[in-house]
Amino acid sequence: MAYEVREGDYLISDDPARFDLETAHAWIAGQSYWAEGIPRATFETALRNSLVFGAYAADGRLAAFARVVTDRATFGWLCDVWVDAPHRGAGLGKALMRYFKAHPDLQGFRRMHLATADAHGLYAQFGFGPLTAADRWMEIRDPDVYRRPARS
Repeated sequence: MAYEVREGDYLISDDPARFDLETAHAWIAGQSYWAEGIPRATFETALRNSLVFGAYAADGRLAAFARVVTDRATFGWLCDVWVDAPHRGAGLGKALMRYFKAHPDLQGFRRMHLATADAHGLYAQFGFGPLTAADRWMEIRDPDVYRRPARS
């Protein structure tokens, strides 16, 4: 059963039947700084394996969305938070964060992560702070992965 909340003129929902994959992919692949050029198939797989929620305007169109990579028990990584330009400045980012904090599948976690280049103030209002014990974290980073042909 979908978890849905009304925030002003917007409905925020995790119902996959409502989600507009084409629009979300266009935003992330074409306008984001973190996943520019992500292939549609890769993006679709990422969504399918995440908790995805969208904010829908009164006309039913997708106005914003976010996803959480999670095991739904101990850990979550908030990512791909996007508010479409015509809807910015209306408090939709905060509405997405309130939804995220209240979602029943995201309660009782030991750790929630996110990475941002430009919205630290927003996320700090909802309890996020600098990474602790950063010296324990490691990564494999491949910034050119979307520019190479996919392996079959």
